[in-house]
Amino acid sequence: MIKAIFFDFNGVIIDDEPLQMAAYQEILKQHEIELSETDYYSALGMDDKTFVRAAFERVGKEMTDDTLRLILEEKAVRHRKLIEHELPLFPGVVTFLKSASRHYSLGLVSMASHSEIEYVLQRAGLHQLFSVVVNASDVSVCKPAPDCYRKGLTKINDKRKLAGQPELTAKECLAIEDSPPGIESARLAGMHTLGISNTVSSEKLRAASAEVVSASLADWTVEAVRHVFN
Repeated sequence: MIKAIFFDFNGVIIDDEPLQMAAYQEILKQHEIELSETDYYSALGMDDKTFVRAAFERVGKEMTDDTLRLILEEKAVRHRKLIEHELPLFPGVVTFLKSASRHYSLGLVSMASHSEIEYVLQRAGLHQLFSVVVNASDVSVCKPAPDCYRKGLTKINDKRKLAGQPELTAKECLAIEDSPPGIESARLAGMHTLGISNTVSSEKLRAASAEVVSASLADWTVEAVRHVFN
C-alpha cells in the first residue's frame, strides 16, 4: 500500500525545462559553447554543477571554479526572470498535490538548487504540502543514482519516528518522474514509479521501466493512485 509520494520538480511540478535550456544556451554561448536541444535533454537528472562541467568537457574546454560559480549565479538570475511574471506550473498539479497531501506524506526529490525550489514553492503556496524536500546539495551524486530517493525516504522516516509513527519501506512509496534517469533513480531505490510524459516520450519512460506512464498529472486522483498501485 502506498503511504508516501515523492515528486520530481522540474518537468513534473513546474513546466520550465525549455526555460532552463534557454537560459543555459544564452550563458554558454558567451563561453563559445553551443548547447543543442539534444545536448540539454540528454543531461536530464544532472544538477547544475554537473551539467555545466559536462558542457565544458563536451567541447574540450577547461573551467575554473570561479567560472562555474559565475555561470551558476547568472543562470539562477536568468531563470528567475523568465518565471517572474508567470509561474508555469503544469495543469492539474496543484489540485493533485493538495488532494494527495490529505492522504499521503509528500516529498520532493530534485537535482535543482535549494533556492530555485524554495522560490517556486513559496510563490505557489505549496511549501507546506511537502513533509520533506531533497535538493542537489543533499547528495553527492545525481540521478540515475538512487541516493536522492533514499535520502528522501530517510528524511520522511526521521519525521515519522519523532511523531511515534512506524517507518516506511521503499515499496510503500511512489515516485513521480518525467525522465528516464529519474525513473531509474526511484526504481533503484526500490520505489514504485509513475512516469509523466511532460518532457520525453512515453516510449522512453517505459524503456526506463516506469511501472505506469501517463500524459498528465491532471488525469490522476487519490483514488486512481490507490487503484493502480495498491
